[in-house]
Amino acid sequence: MNRFEILINSEDVFEQVWRDRDSHLNKVEGFKNFNLIRGETYEDHTLYVSHSTWRSKEDFTNWTKSEAFRQAHRGAGENKGLYLGHPIFEGFEVVI
Repeated sequence: MNRFEILINSEDVFEQVWRDRDSHLNKVEGFKNFNLIRGETYEDHTLYVSHSTWRSKEDFTNWTKSEAFRQAHRGAGENKGLYLGHPIFEGFEVVI
């Protein structure tokens, strides 16, 4: 998961960026699913989480080193004005 703090009144633009992008995930071995999740709105930002599920940690790591990853994130810096700071990565593994 990646947590994003999106500036107030930028939520629609942020969501459209995600709708319009080609994530290339459907081409990556081990990818299961993806969701963009909207959380609470605070005084200065709205919280979002990009959540992807993978067959294994190795599959996820391989994706982060792939050409598909580079293509999916090309131009990400063009939307800096939407964010309150950098995304925060949080990785989890299913235990039960």
